[in-house]
Amino acid sequence: MRLETNRLVIREFVPEDWESVHRYASDPKVTRYTLWGPNTEEETKDYVAGMEAMQQKEPRTHYEWAVIRKTDGELIGGCGINVSGSNGEIGYCFHADHWGKGYASECAKAMLEFGFRQLGVHRIYATCRPENIGSERVMQKIGMQKEGYLREHMPTNKGGFANSWLYSILSHEYMPES
Repeated sequence: MRLETNRLVIREFVPEDWESVHRYASDPKVTRYTLWGPNTEEETKDYVAGMEAMQQKEPRTHYEWAVIRKTDGELIGGCGINVSGSNGEIGYCFHADHWGKGYASECAKAMLEFGFRQLGVHRIYATCRPENIGSERVMQKIGMQKEGYLREHMPTNKGGFANSWLYSILSHEYMPES
């Protein structure tokens, strides 16, 4: 499975991706607002292996992909959509060197397109830690609306529980760019 945007190729993970994934998954700056990380090499290898196993599930409900920059073929991050009934949850994570360049928004829009057009979901949502202003801006930029504040709703591997902003967009609100 493969998606393309103007600047990105979004494709399935392969075993050789683990080193590129590890460059961002082991970075404390990148994982500051995640529920996981920073990863050890073994954790990153296990993640990539798990994503490969997920590709074989039938019916498939979880899609996690590598994000590749077209200009040079560099793996710069990851993204995904997980489906449960009529809902999809999107997520994205990029190497810090590629923040602020619009890649996350471009990738998130591709997740909306895939979720609504290919998977037929009715509602797509995403969450971010309240301190993660960059991720919140991505959700706003792609047309999601803030639904509310989730208090201590998710355990983290860093100890304790995470609070999150919840954003969503409905299929009839989605207006892809021409």
